[in-house]
Order: sequence, then C-alpha cells, then structure tokens
Amino acid sequence: MENTEAAVLPPQVSSVIFSEEQIQEAVKRIGAQISRDYAGQKILLVTVLKGAFVFMADLARAIEGHVEIDFMAVSSYGDGAKSSGVVRIIKDLNASVEGRHVIIVEDILDSGLTLTYLLKNLKSRNPLSIEVATLLFKEGKQQTNVNCKYIGLTCPDEFVVGYGLDHNESFRNLPFIGVLDPSVYE
Repeated sequence: MENTEAAVLPPQVSSVIFSEEQIQEAVKRIGAQISRDYAGQKILLVTVLKGAFVFMADLARAIEGHVEIDFMAVSSYGDGAKSSGVVRIIKDLNASVEGRHVIIVEDILDSGLTLTYLLKNLKSRNPLSIEVATLLFKEGKQQTNVNCKYIGLTCPDEFVVGYGLDHNESFRNLPFIGVLDPSVYE
C-alpha cells in the first residue's frame, strides 16, 4: 500500500487490493484492446448506474476512435449484498442499439444474474454486436454463463468498495479498490 492511500484509507476499509495505478493500467489495457478490435468503427458503451460510472468515464477516454456512451438504471431485487437476478429497468437507454456495436461496461462481474438479463434484453434490440467489459471479475462466483470479452482484474471473493463501487452510497470516491470490513455490512 502506498503512502497516499494510507492517508485516505477509511477505518471501515480493511485493506487496499487494487491501487489507483493498477486500476489505471487495467483500464488502459482494456481500452487498447477495444481500440484494436473496433478500429475504424463506432461503438456504444452502455453502463448500469451507478457503480460503473467511474470505470466508464476512464474507459471511454482510453479508447481511440468514435465512442458514444449511454446509461441504464436497474433495480435488482435481493438481500442487499446479493442479486436475485430479478431486474426492473428504472431508466432505459436514450439511444437505439439497433445495428450498432455495443459494449456493456460493468464495474464487477460476480453472479452474472443481472448482466444475463441485460444481455438478453439488449440482444432483443438487434445490435450489430454486443460484448461485455468488466473492471473486476470474481472468478468462480458466476451463477450463469456470461461471456466477458474484456476483463480488467481478477477480484477475490470480498465485499469491495472504491472507484465507483459502494456500500450504501459511500466509498465511491476512493481512488483505489479496498475490502470493506465485514462488521460494516453484517
């Protein structure tokens, strides 16, 4: 852990697992890969508010070429720490995805239940192609078979916050990703 992170580490965050530098390296790597894969083509980045908005902003700047962005807001029913996969769209996209290259930008891929719903929903709107980019991938946590083409970092099975990820709307502004102390959410 770097001194700058130690100075701003909230007491509720037990450790830093990904530094600001590690995150930015992952974002640049994904951005370069997308730039190569879609060279000369327009792409639409779609994210679900609110968790992935920081990653979406940095990723959009890391991609060379024509990039558009749009947002969805969904409500996923569950116990607060886990998604049930039952999804209700609160805010739909402003743009049409028909005939477009779409990349769903996720903050973290764990169960995959909400993402599976979104992929099915967006595929029904006839995009030219649809892929998934996630900053964090919790290996072995998927309850569905989600094909994620762009993966930033493999994440341990911990409750993580920072860089857009939250607990009750707190900690989104941390520049790193840390483990939330279990006493906060148990």
